[in-house]
Amino acid sequence: MRALATSCLLAGVLASCQRSSRDGIIPPASAQRSAENATLSTSRKTAVVDAANRVAPAVVSITVTSLRRVSERGPWDFFFIPRETQRLVQSSGTGFVVKPDGVIITNQHVVAAADSITVTLPDGTSLPGKLVGEDPTTDIAVVRVPRTGMPVVPLGTSSDLMIGEWVVALGDPYAYLLGNAEPTVTAGVVSATHRNILPNDEQPGLYLDMIQTDAAINPGNSGGPLANALGEVVGVNSSIFTGGGGSSGSIGLGFAIPIERALRVADEILRTGNVRRAWTGLDVAGPDAMQDWRRQGGVTVTRVVADGPAARGGITEGAVLVEVNGRRLHNYLDWEAVKLDLHVGDEVRVRLLRGGTPEERKLTTGDLPTSTATKVTVLRGLEVVTVTQAIQGERRLRTAKGALIVGISDEARRGTGLQAGDVILAINRSLVTSARQVADLLEASRSDQAFRIYFERSGMTVFTDLVFGR
Repeated sequence: MRALATSCLLAGVLASCQRSSRDGIIPPASAQRSAENATLSTSRKTAVVDAANRVAPAVVSITVTSLRRVSERGPWDFFFIPRETQRLVQSSGTGFVVKPDGVIITNQHVVAAADSITVTLPDGTSLPGKLVGEDPTTDIAVVRVPRTGMPVVPLGTSSDLMIGEWVVALGDPYAYLLGNAEPTVTAGVVSATHRNILPNDEQPGLYLDMIQTDAAINPGNSGGPLANALGEVVGVNSSIFTGGGGSSGSIGLGFAIPIERALRVADEILRTGNVRRAWTGLDVAGPDAMQDWRRQGGVTVTRVVADGPAARGGITEGAVLVEVNGRRLHNYLDWEAVKLDLHVGDEVRVRLLRGGTPEERKLTTGDLPTSTATKVTVLRGLEVVTVTQAIQGERRLRTAKGALIVGISDEARRGTGLQAGDVILAINRSLVTSARQVADLLEASRSDQAFRIYFERSGMTVFTDLVFGR
């Protein structure tokens, strides 16, 4: 009897235990068992399951092969220049299909300097990918594969995201360790919106107006979709914070680019092949003016270009920008975030304080002057050296790596805004670790493509947007 009672108790977790004097334990009726299984299946099918099922068929793995220079180090490097060789390097990331004719959105840093791109579908099929265009400033790129009738992701909006609502991150982390191509699914909540990530020694690039989530995002997830509980894509997974400051793994701080920005950039790339940066014709106080932001309740205009968009809109130096297109400005990063999503020709509504008096102004953005000016080659006028520990001490630099400008021609200085003593930290989103890398990165950029140089000047990290001709 004890054995029978124990069996009944254990079986009762999933089904009723019935007893018969002749047969002992009798299984529940088939209809009853089916009903119980149906109830369990319904409880298992959560919003996360539904969201993943809607998005996963259009998520792809991206493998990039690139040819990179490698210095051969030896015991005589102190006396001789190390020999350089080239080797193929593979890296991987994620993308998602937005048009049935094979158009895929991913991160620009996933496909940067790619010699070949292979796109793997969830069923394991591999297709050659072609880079349609890229925009390093927003970290968005468009890849196309030769296939039609592809499933596409449902698209949502990031503008109405609520702090604490469920989100799902899909991607292909650590693809080289896995033998199948189905995307990995992780879930979490929206931790914050409109996050501006400050530059640092590990990541001098600016990530602006980002969606923060605690859904696990690991190396290889870059370029994959972040979806809400309805299975609508609201962002592009782009970066993570790690315990060591690098990119070794997630500690619950992931960031995604708003889907509206990604779609705008992708649409412009598909239409014209590149992205036009909008110009406002004004500069604002940078990171050294933190106390001013708090005291004045906005950002101070430090320069207005004569006959530029801001000047024509009646904005002058010394004015304090309080709100732009309905967005409150707390610091210069909020202003940079607003500019990042402006089109050329957009009308911009500005609320400002001039002498403490509130005003409202409008300006119409134009093209960056560097994109319309006659192009000149400036590489010959730029002389850089690799930052070493000794150089860092000599020049009292904050950074321990990068390329120090030791000589620059007047032509190059006028064309770039750089000057002797600046330390180039990154070009687009590639960290600079040597003087040679500066030339390699600039030479690898496409003709007439806008790109961003981050550099240290007077102990602060700043940046400039440029277009080089060939």
